[in-house]
Amino acid sequence: MADGPLIVQSDKSLLLEVDHPLSGDARRAIAPFAELERAPEHIHTYRLTPLGLWNARAAGHDAEQVVNVLLEYSRYPVPHALLVDIAETMSRYGRLQLVAHPTHGLVLQATDKAVLAEVLKSKRTAGLVGERLGDDSVIVHPSERGHLKQVLLKLGWPAEDLAGYVDGEKHPIDLSPTDPAHEDKPWAMRPYQQQAVEGFWHGGSGVVVLPCGAGKTIVGAGAMARSGTTTLILVTNTVSARQWRDELVRRTTLTEDEIGEYSGARKEIKPVTIATYQVLTTKRKGVYTHLELLDARDWGLVVYDEVHLLPAPIFRMTADLQARRRLGLTATLVREDGREDEVFSLIGPKRYDAPWKDIEAQGYIAPADCVEVRLTLSDRDRMAYATAEPEDKYRLAATAPGKNRVVEQIAAAHPDDQVLVIGQYLDQLEELGEHLDAPVITGATTVRERQRLFEAFRSGEISRLVVSKVANFSIDLPEASVAIQVSGSFGSRQEEAQRLGRIMRPKQDGRTAHFYAVVSRDTVDQDFAAHRQRFLAEQGYAYRIVDAEDLDVVQ
Repeated sequence: MADGPLIVQSDKSLLLEVDHPLSGDARRAIAPFAELERAPEHIHTYRLTPLGLWNARAAGHDAEQVVNVLLEYSRYPVPHALLVDIAETMSRYGRLQLVAHPTHGLVLQATDKAVLAEVLKSKRTAGLVGERLGDDSVIVHPSERGHLKQVLLKLGWPAEDLAGYVDGEKHPIDLSPTDPAHEDKPWAMRPYQQQAVEGFWHGGSGVVVLPCGAGKTIVGAGAMARSGTTTLILVTNTVSARQWRDELVRRTTLTEDEIGEYSGARKEIKPVTIATYQVLTTKRKGVYTHLELLDARDWGLVVYDEVHLLPAPIFRMTADLQARRRLGLTATLVREDGREDEVFSLIGPKRYDAPWKDIEAQGYIAPADCVEVRLTLSDRDRMAYATAEPEDKYRLAATAPGKNRVVEQIAAAHPDDQVLVIGQYLDQLEELGEHLDAPVITGATTVRERQRLFEAFRSGEISRLVVSKVANFSIDLPEASVAIQVSGSFGSRQEEAQRLGRIMRPKQDGRTAHFYAVVSRDTVDQDFAAHRQRFLAEQGYAYRIVDAEDLDVVQ
């Protein structure tokens, strides 16, 4: 393309001109295989990585498709060496395959004998494999299936796992044929939810990436119905566990008696058991005391909710669950600890990914207006910030007293909306609760009280709610239409996505959702905000930047 929106460079970076008329098409086309690195106003920088290309390969994209996208949208000739590198990188996936063998159980076989010889020579594979069966295959102990996949990925030869899965204990689960809100009306999964279930089932195990509010729980329910087996569901917290239970009772033939909760409060094991990550990672005297849950039933399916938040110990546990089908659900595969490769090797590759803007265009999530409100610190606060120790600078900038006034102004501009105020510093949140005359939910709030306040917010009994990080994920507040973020986890992209997601449920009257980030100018708060916005920019959301003194612009 003579005047395309993309500049493809030999260092594997892709520069996308945001204002180009075809930038939206190009962004969607490169999304399956490229990751956004930087997203300032006019030029967005993407990066080609082996993991991104292998994820694309596992999802059914081949090198020819990737190359054609780059050629179609590139403004200048694409470096030939880069095209060769893309083809060679993608061809690495699947040259090693894990397969079931009729007499030897699990076998690693190679379509390229030299690759097998190379990985077996590595000290990393020692102890993970057994007897050679020839120059193209070697026996693998079933208990090392996950560990071997991790090692092979790190060696640059990701194995395609074709070894299949145990059936697990049968348990009938069907989707409800009627809408719970209108029992006289038929109900079915949305087309993209159905595609997500099919993509997962066809691949055997893997991750489904869908926007917050797009019904990831329904995809989980669809996978459970497809499996028809006992299911272990791992979630972030107890509130999330109970929302999963309620949704499964509404959307499937399961009854409450068939669903168990395994949390700090309860220890029930039933055909469908919902456990929190926290209870599974609890240690006593250096031992994970609840690991027996993984073997308590012959699970046919394990579902990981918010897989991008999976604690490191769960990865080790998951390495032992490779014979079970595994479904990861998330709004973003971005992990701030950089362990996306662990998700790839142990949960599985990305099997389905729907761009947020595509789901928005179909009317299934609300359109969103993102505004960064920049506040100039007072002379006193600026001096306190300038002379603070480095480790104290972010807290000082994030909790600047001037933010209280800005939040009050924004809330006043939305008198008829359900407004969420989100932050991470408890003293700041308590202060905001007083300013707005709104209840505050933090980690110290009991589960019962959280549920009561969330329900009061859903019903419209209260229209303002101040929440800490506990509301970052898996909290269903469909009528929330305004979110005001005052502080966050430094530069966390996944947190930004989760927080925007709190207001993405479609509104009954079709209103646009509003997401405000209140940021202190010329501080690390502003730097972190720019980093947090990267993921949303990748999804096509642009932030308008307004000065706190000009808030009438956004009203």
